[in-house]
Amino acid sequence: MLAPASLSRFETEVTAVLVQVGQWLKAKNYSFTTVTPATHAAFLRNARRESACDLRDVFGWNLPFGNSLLPGYLLEQLLSSRLIEMCTSGQFKSKVRYATLGGLILPHSAFPTVENATVFLGPDTYRFAALIQRETAAIALEEAARILDVGCGSGAGGLVAAIGAQPHATSLTLADISTAALQFACASTELAGLSSVTFHQGDLFTGLPSASFDLIVANPPYLNDGARRLYRHGGGKWGEALSIRIVREGLPLLAPGGRLILYTGSCIAGGVDQLHNALQPVLSGQGFSWVYQEVDPDVFGDELQGPQYAGVERIAVVSLVVRKL
Repeated sequence: MLAPASLSRFETEVTAVLVQVGQWLKAKNYSFTTVTPATHAAFLRNARRESACDLRDVFGWNLPFGNSLLPGYLLEQLLSSRLIEMCTSGQFKSKVRYATLGGLILPHSAFPTVENATVFLGPDTYRFAALIQRETAAIALEEAARILDVGCGSGAGGLVAAIGAQPHATSLTLADISTAALQFACASTELAGLSSVTFHQGDLFTGLPSASFDLIVANPPYLNDGARRLYRHGGGKWGEALSIRIVREGLPLLAPGGRLILYTGSCIAGGVDQLHNALQPVLSGQGFSWVYQEVDPDVFGDELQGPQYAGVERIAVVSLVVRKL
């Protein structure tokens, strides 16, 4: 199995179990669309179920389950790899969830998503994947194209891009600062059946093995999170700093004709798109064409109740596609 060099022996063994469970779920025709934490909590509240009835309850809705829902050998593997835990009720609870996206099955963090090391997958992931599919359908990646998913999380964006480029031979680099993200991305890659994949742990583009890429995709955190959790906090005044860094530092790494696809959020204050304003000086130089669009006008409205968002009217999801001429 492909594995990031930064993973310990135990972490590599855990990744192998993630793959084993994912393969078993695929054989069982498992399917689950991961929703927002608010929707997840509302479903659990309304369903009024205390225990899992099926595999979607176990690995999707993250409900406690008895030992009859999984084969014994898989239960033992999950216990030894610390991917499930015992509840006070004597039942088990999974510390990992599995989402499906097209033909992909993607392991990611358990609910509720509150820890710093959380690897989040949700509606943004599905919209990000759809953006990549639309953009790559309109271009022809050449043989041996180099693809980078920076801040890859579960690896969904990079995998969608690489699979869309088939049957052409491509190389994919999945990069993230988080060890947990690389574990999940490695398992996702194995489950997708891709082989020409490199994993890199670092701060965005720092220390990458390749000097240029034909396609860079990114879906960074874009909130101003008071707890500064890695998976949510984008830095800067309103969460825009990572997005700006990705554009500023990523453009010099594009090969001629290469593209950068950024899916992120922007605060609208005084009727002005603040990220768009911040990116214009970065994109104003010659040698690039770009299209910036609003994808969803209103997300994470509950965040605006925090004092850090004083003056913000709304948070919009936006996309930026840059092409190097």
